[in-house]
Amino acid sequence: MPSHLDLTLQTYTRLQKLFGYKILTFVCNRLLSFENIFITDYQVIEKITYFRNISIIFLFQNLENGNRMKLAIHNWMRAESLEDTMARISAMGYTHLELQGTPENYDTKEVKILLDKYQLQCWGSVTLMLEERNMLAKDPAQRQLSVQYVLDVAKMVKELGGKVISLVPATVGKIVPEARPEEEWEWAVEGIKEVYEYTEANGLKIGIEPINRFETYFINRGAQALALAEAVGPNCGVCLDTFHMNLEEADMFATMKKVGDRLINFHVADNNRMAPGMGHLDWERIMETLKQIGYDDVLSVEFCPPIDRTPANQYPNSIDTAPVGLSDEQLKFLQDHGSSAMTEEFYSMLTKKSVDTLNPFL
Repeated sequence: MPSHLDLTLQTYTRLQKLFGYKILTFVCNRLLSFENIFITDYQVIEKITYFRNISIIFLFQNLENGNRMKLAIHNWMRAESLEDTMARISAMGYTHLELQGTPENYDTKEVKILLDKYQLQCWGSVTLMLEERNMLAKDPAQRQLSVQYVLDVAKMVKELGGKVISLVPATVGKIVPEARPEEEWEWAVEGIKEVYEYTEANGLKIGIEPINRFETYFINRGAQALALAEAVGPNCGVCLDTFHMNLEEADMFATMKKVGDRLINFHVADNNRMAPGMGHLDWERIMETLKQIGYDDVLSVEFCPPIDRTPANQYPNSIDTAPVGLSDEQLKFLQDHGSSAMTEEFYSMLTKKSVDTLNPFL
């Protein structure tokens, strides 16, 4: 015969499945408020109290697990099929994917099938500001085409159930301006506002990402990205990247605190742009600062390792000499980031190292 406690647990489990933690806690509290008025049986009061207490415990455990930061990874760093990427990251414990900003390459219906297959979610997308993509261009037609590109990225994210667009406004690799600072600022605000109208209407967030001075002359520091976000609108956010902050910020932790609740995405790589844990960044302090400012969303892994072509190379199997499916545009983008085509072995090691380093802090 089941014990009194077993019966209590069985009953609790059935009630919890029917009503959920929050409602069950509320009902128990209400019943207990009538103690000594309508409920006089001590065993009944004891059971309700037990239900209430265990419900509160489960509620807080549920909230704690729900607030646990999740891991995403970008997929622009290696040319391979999307399914290959998803199979790898799902097996390693990632829960989200930040898709590269090439909407022309993806059928969102097919991507959603793959996401479901590998139990992953789309976190968002990062703009790939290549070639003529430049929201600061002097040519109005070029600016409009660039805005349309970002809108296409946002539409892809919406269709995939994602939440964020990491936006670099100017061409990556372009370090010489074309116009006066006030003109470029006006064009940037104007163009991003056009995208912002769409994201606001569709429940998405823009995160303006500062990147280092060797990749762009426009937005390099968190304070600049924050000023631009504030000029665009109250829900426009900032995306910070540990690699770029290490190069440009006098104090990355002060920057994170200054951005505060405008932080809507956080890219992670070490100071050498290897996987987290392969450089000198203080990941314990980084994670503690994120908690201090209330950021509990997704950490998005974005390593882009330097490729060593000398006898001093610590990873001799890192260079892919015959990459499959790597377009000239993708190769140039990697090379502009000081990297190149990576072997699957090297890429998998970096992907796993990122999980191993970050998981203890989540």
